[in-house]
Amino acid sequence: MPDLLFLAQRLPYPPDKGEKIRAFHDLKYLAQWFDVHLGCLVDDPDDMRHVDTLRAMCRDIHAAPIDRRVARLTCLRGLFTGEALSVTFFRDSGLADWVRDVVERIRPAVTFVYSSNMAPYVLDLPNTGTRVVDLADVDSEKWRAFAATTKGPMRFVYRREWQKIAALEQRIARECDLSVFVSDAEAALFASQNPAYASRIRGVSNGVDHRYFDPALDHAPVYDTTRPNYVFTGTMDYPPNADAVVWFATEIMPLIRRTLPAARFHIVGSNPTQDVLKLARLDGVFVTGRVPDVRPYVAHATASVAPMRIARGIQNKVLEAMAMARPVVLTSGALEGIAAEPGTEVILADTTETFAAACDRLATTTEGDAIGTAARARILRDYDWDATLRGFDDVLRPARSSRLNGPV
Repeated sequence: MPDLLFLAQRLPYPPDKGEKIRAFHDLKYLAQWFDVHLGCLVDDPDDMRHVDTLRAMCRDIHAAPIDRRVARLTCLRGLFTGEALSVTFFRDSGLADWVRDVVERIRPAVTFVYSSNMAPYVLDLPNTGTRVVDLADVDSEKWRAFAATTKGPMRFVYRREWQKIAALEQRIARECDLSVFVSDAEAALFASQNPAYASRIRGVSNGVDHRYFDPALDHAPVYDTTRPNYVFTGTMDYPPNADAVVWFATEIMPLIRRTLPAARFHIVGSNPTQDVLKLARLDGVFVTGRVPDVRPYVAHATASVAPMRIARGIQNKVLEAMAMARPVVLTSGALEGIAAEPGTEVILADTTETFAAACDRLATTTEGDAIGTAARARILRDYDWDATLRGFDDVLRPARSSRLNGPV
């Protein structure tokens, strides 16, 4: 099979959070037709035990461990080099050497890069074949939003990051064969910013493993199911997730508990920040930290909630809850890029009052059953991974059908 160099900012396994879920399914799909050379960083020591799982899918792997605390300090060199801090955070000299060796030795038919932060590893290298960058979302817009909503010195840091990442994204659009996003909306936004390269920009939606997130599977309850239970899942050191649960716990839950005093809110996900941990002091709010399996929390929930006020791309938490036939209450930002009908397949609520009212209604009526059933049907129809990832095929087909394997 032809060779493919795959770069990711984190080891794409286990597929238990946003960028790792999409990167894993990208990798799994591509490994059907290519000998994959995987280069990635590992910022969670626990992930190193999963390297052998991926080794079975790849020709070879270079997994470079990084210490997040050290990287937060060393990434500040970007202030002196003029680079984005999130680029220097994910820079490793050993990985860079490995990438150069792979490119020089095998001349891959395709170089597939997951996330803009990893693109600098290959942008200046020759003989990288067809270049595909899965940016997932327009990351610069996230930094723009942070700059607009943050006060103090960090506002200037976020503004600088926005400008630096935007410049990197523009270079990717200019120099790579395909720039991919998780939704047509994100792709259209990026194309409007880079109109000269619009033909090389497209949306390739996320899918969901609907066999794993299957409501027919039995999951023992992990909380008192006689109470109304609302669940949020996600990595809890990600600022948009932290902002979402703070809003729900401090403003929406008090309104819910006026009429449903037994209601509980479960914040399920790894690495909760101090602001998130403090929420456990509130009546009815529980912060679990990392759990081995989120499905028991979602399976028995009155509703899954996604009160995202800062959001980009597709929310996997929404797709997973829909796959499990649970009703989802979400904001417009959390719905972006998901083809779900508000009022029929999800419940849309953008204010504190409407969000609380929707949660109250789901606990006191049978409305959630019909919404959950319709949501599951939508997932089965439109969000199978193999179907969504065929969006890469026309660009990859020439390289995929090549019998060349190595330097020419």
